[in-house]
Amino acid sequence: MKRPNIFLTLLLLCGGLFSACEDKSYPAGLAEYEHHYYIVYVPNNNSAVTVSKAQTGLLKLPVQFYSSFTRTYDAVAHYAVVTPNVANPAVPGVDFQIVDRQGNTLQPDSQGKYSLLFPQARKATDTVYVKLLNNPAPGRRIVEINFEDHITPDYRVDIFSTAFKRTLNID
Repeated sequence: MKRPNIFLTLLLLCGGLFSACEDKSYPAGLAEYEHHYYIVYVPNNNSAVTVSKAQTGLLKLPVQFYSSFTRTYDAVAHYAVVTPNVANPAVPGVDFQIVDRQGNTLQPDSQGKYSLLFPQARKATDTVYVKLLNNPAPGRRIVEINFEDHITPDYRVDIFSTAFKRTLNID
């Protein structure tokens, strides 16, 4: 009976030696990431949303801006309407509009991008709003609203590959 106890003790002792951790001091952050932020959809995935084209209320797509700092500048995240390669893509101005929280139509910039502003680059939540236009055309219409990297000389707003797009299925 003593042999199994000795064997077990040796096994535990060896396991403890192999799993011992070396105490290391890691810096709080790397300089190249001090002005690097992330924008993602909530929940944190690229799932599709199916909505009725007759929906009268605004469709709300919540987002999270990740930051650990307060800065002297405002950070801007960009997103775009992307038409997937499908038979019946949704058309802005026909099937839906990108709007603000009051329902006022937003216009994209010259590159076709919309913006969300995060004052002083602080961590925050916001919302992308979509107004459905009840297009009488039959069949499902599909569109994606995708966040894109935004790189400036002062900062970078990046995306997570797992939560940068929302596919809207408009039935």
